Amino acid sequence: MSETTNLTIRMDKKLKEQAEHLFSELGMNMTTAFTVFVRQAVRQGKIPFEISLNIPNAETIAAMEEANRISNDLNTKRYSSFDELVAEVRNEV
Repeated sequence: MSETTNLTIRMDKKLKEQAEHLFSELGMNMTTAFTVFVRQAVRQGKIPFEISLNIPNAETIAAMEEANRISNDLNTKRYSSFDELVAEVRNEV
């Protein structure tokens, strides 16, 4: 077995408690979870998940703008229920 070392990490107490609870539910402790994360980072040569500012990409922004245009267009066909929309689509086929 390889030699081990200690690592000290500072984090918000509530965040630590939430993480410990989650990892416990997954059958591991904080050390095991952190080791899994680091092994994946080393194996992949990157952070093993996407890190973002939750800013929508161009496709999402375009879809949101289209939805706004449609909802503001008084000539757009409206439906009072999903069933009504489905019935019309079935009649067109």
